[in-house]
Amino acid sequence: MFKWLSQFVPGHRRIYLDAASTTPVRPEVLSAMLPYFSDTFGNPGALYREGVHAAAALKEARIRAARALSVRGEEITFTSGGTEANNLAVLGFVRAELAQGKKPGDIHVISTAIEHSSVAVPLKELEKEGVRVGYVPINRDGLIDLSELRKLLTPQTRLISIHLVNNEIGVIQPLRDVARLLDEKYRKGERPVLHTDASQAPLFLNCAPERLRVDLMTLDGQKIYGPKGVGLLVHRRNITLMPTIYGGGQEQGLRSGTEPVPLIVGLAVALAHAVSERQVVTERVRGLRDRFLRELLHRLPQAELNGSAKERIANNVNISIPGVDTEFLVLHLDKAGIAVSTKSTCLSDEPQSYTVAALGKGPEYANSTLRITLHLHTTWRELARALDVLVHTVEKLKNLDRR
Repeated sequence: MFKWLSQFVPGHRRIYLDAASTTPVRPEVLSAMLPYFSDTFGNPGALYREGVHAAAALKEARIRAARALSVRGEEITFTSGGTEANNLAVLGFVRAELAQGKKPGDIHVISTAIEHSSVAVPLKELEKEGVRVGYVPINRDGLIDLSELRKLLTPQTRLISIHLVNNEIGVIQPLRDVARLLDEKYRKGERPVLHTDASQAPLFLNCAPERLRVDLMTLDGQKIYGPKGVGLLVHRRNITLMPTIYGGGQEQGLRSGTEPVPLIVGLAVALAHAVSERQVVTERVRGLRDRFLRELLHRLPQAELNGSAKERIANNVNISIPGVDTEFLVLHLDKAGIAVSTKSTCLSDEPQSYTVAALGKGPEYANSTLRITLHLHTTWRELARALDVLVHTVEKLKNLDRR
């Protein structure tokens, strides 16, 4: 058990159930990182010994990450996190198209209405510049409609950005089916580039780009028991990108700035562990999640699961409890020593979950969401206590409303 999860509230240990937001750094990752903060602290761009040692560590981390994803080292660009990687994928690709002579109106991009804000907001900016953006409808289970995607495709479609796993409701999108559709549609022409934000996936799904059949893929260290402040973008060698950060030309000119060697080392180690432990971890966590969800829906019959129960990442439970102020509920649970969230942590200022709203449910559902995401060391004892407190607190809040 991670030490920070062992803090006590009166009589009880803290129970952390918001792994979709962030995860602690696992001990093996921290151990691998520490020497590069103080002993091997050089700038990897320097020619002297300290810099050469740092550059060697950077090269080894790149190889390790590439091996975990079955890609080439030169197909990886390290970034400051998933947000920057998504911006580099979306803005970097479209602006490369513009630099090659295309006009904004000649570029068509397809995405969904439930992407992470680090994809959704760049797309809105591109729309302001005149780029045409279409959004694939999703069904009540949170899955894209492939027939509608087919209708959106045009000869001008250059980029498709669809996440692998939704960060709120945990639904897994059928990316391989999307790739097959593109192969069929563009059999005689140039296929659009396919990007996915897979930040939520590596602990539980095979994220090898070759298997997913994607051209660009985003990952984030903090979601896989690596450090915050580091992520990566996988990009096929035939994909041209324009940088979104300019300076000294590090990372093959795509991401300027002195490389944070400790963070990159930590990300590579965390990714390697995620891949090697994935099958065992997935079976264990899914079993706990399924048991917890059954008990939750039995004891809180007014709650409703958001998104597909089948096509769902192993650790995610996202429910709506109509009539309950779930932000107030989260604060009550926190006081009892339990950490959960209402929606994506990046949307703390938003009044409702735009993801749940996009499912076609009413505002009473979008305004009352609760996201519970298990971490690798969650136990049934913790979940049972969390469920007891959740049920008791919901009843308490309802009684207050009746007064």
